[in-house]
Amino acid sequence: MKYSGWMAGSWLTGLLLALPIVALFFSAPSADGAVISHLVDTVLGTYVANTLLLVVLVVALSLLLGVPTAWLVAMCQVPGRRALEWALILPMAMPSYIVAYVYTDLLDFSGPLQQALRGWFGPDLRLPEIRSLGGAAWMLALVLFPYIYLLARAAFLEQSVSLIQSSRLLGCSPWQSFTRLSLPLARPAIMVAASLVAMETLADFATVHFFAVNTLTTAVYDTWLGYGSLSAAAALSCFMLVGVVALIALERFSRRRRQVFQKGTGQEAALRYPLSPLRRWLAGLWCWSLVLAGFALPFAILLGYAIDYAGPSWTPEFVRFSGNSLLVSSLVALLATLVAVLLVFYRRLEGGVPSLIPLRLAALGYALPGTVLAIGVLVPLTALDFALNDLAEWWGLSGPGLLFTGTLAAIVFGYLVRFCAIAIGSVESSMAKVGPSLDMAARTLGENSAGMLRRVHLPLVRRGLLAGALLVFIESMKELPAALLLRPFNFETLATHVYQFVSDEMLERGALGAIVIVLVGLLPLIWVNRSLHRH
Repeated sequence: MKYSGWMAGSWLTGLLLALPIVALFFSAPSADGAVISHLVDTVLGTYVANTLLLVVLVVALSLLLGVPTAWLVAMCQVPGRRALEWALILPMAMPSYIVAYVYTDLLDFSGPLQQALRGWFGPDLRLPEIRSLGGAAWMLALVLFPYIYLLARAAFLEQSVSLIQSSRLLGCSPWQSFTRLSLPLARPAIMVAASLVAMETLADFATVHFFAVNTLTTAVYDTWLGYGSLSAAAALSCFMLVGVVALIALERFSRRRRQVFQKGTGQEAALRYPLSPLRRWLAGLWCWSLVLAGFALPFAILLGYAIDYAGPSWTPEFVRFSGNSLLVSSLVALLATLVAVLLVFYRRLEGGVPSLIPLRLAALGYALPGTVLAIGVLVPLTALDFALNDLAEWWGLSGPGLLFTGTLAAIVFGYLVRFCAIAIGSVESSMAKVGPSLDMAARTLGENSAGMLRRVHLPLVRRGLLAGALLVFIESMKELPAALLLRPFNFETLATHVYQFVSDEMLERGALGAIVIVLVGLLPLIWVNRSLHRH
């Protein structure tokens, strides 16, 4: 075959990255029946109910925060609108568990806010308990509503100017124009964003664990570490995976017959509705309050803690943990970029459905919550470690020990499975802009496929390569659930370092690491905002 080398490499890579998902379903039937029965008889029903209720609450709150804000910024003359366009995506840089820890310190019974209120209104004053399912839903919504805001705002800006002007000529008020025209047209984008929020909620571990809200994510973690049953954890992971697939299918089913064709004219500025002074003030207050609550206030508190405790926090251990995060994230970013180039370029060379399959197999892991992914990675790597040690013993040699699960191999492979889809999407988007005539010209000049990639495609898609690598690097720096389960012994990342401190109610000592994670997380947001303005 003409491209047999590219085909073999692509299929091998795609199957390897899909291995954790396959391993989950193969190991689930061998789950310890006693453990599963105990969970079903005692807590599994509560876990499922909490998970469903949390997802519904977070999606509802995110829609409540994100959709009106997107419409106000896109279609109305809000004070500071240009600054709000990028400021409203800043909460995405704050890991939800860090926001939860900050607000718990602030709003707990012994926190400064409740102490001040009791001093003003009497000692019997009680605010709702923040460490609850409702509190967890609010914390998650504060950092996830930008998904709704970003996609809804883009949908509003892309809507046809003539349609909206026609609705105004027919006597619709701005509110009627929004409810009858703009909102229905933006529904597909909003549903996609809502499904992303739901999947991020399912994947959350640290926030619900800190708030003592038992969900399926914490059930997987506790089953593995508490009961010591990897197969039972795999069975629960399969249950969660089915739920994720159902969410994706439901989102696509909900818009199966909805096709909207429209063309914006680039005259959005002329359509911004003027607001009365009172409404302008209220709209600005609403939008800037979200920036304050989702980013500015938590960041300011963290920065204050980091400055006050800089001496005790800046230790050789902190430097080493930062180096660990840098090493793992860099390795994963490099490998993900190489995998993306291999799979996307083979797809370009071969075309057709068969070349698309490895690409889709490699991207499956992005839909997996971190704990589920970790169990999927541990199952085959543990079996491989045992097999290698048994083989060495059979040959009369000293076994290599935990060659995979006891080294960086497990955490790097897990991160690669989870985040490779980001690099693939970035490279695929850039590669699609390279005209096929350049491929034909290169072949005419005698270049083989490797030379064509090196001399033609890589220089043209380097921006996509860098963007994809940057996004994978940032996501790897922030990842917590997979790191907790896959890290080698005595190996900490910045995320696990911060998690250990805040779990011990020592937020001040973890603030410096949290600030580093947040600042690094701002980089892709700046890139996304610039990309939106370019388009």
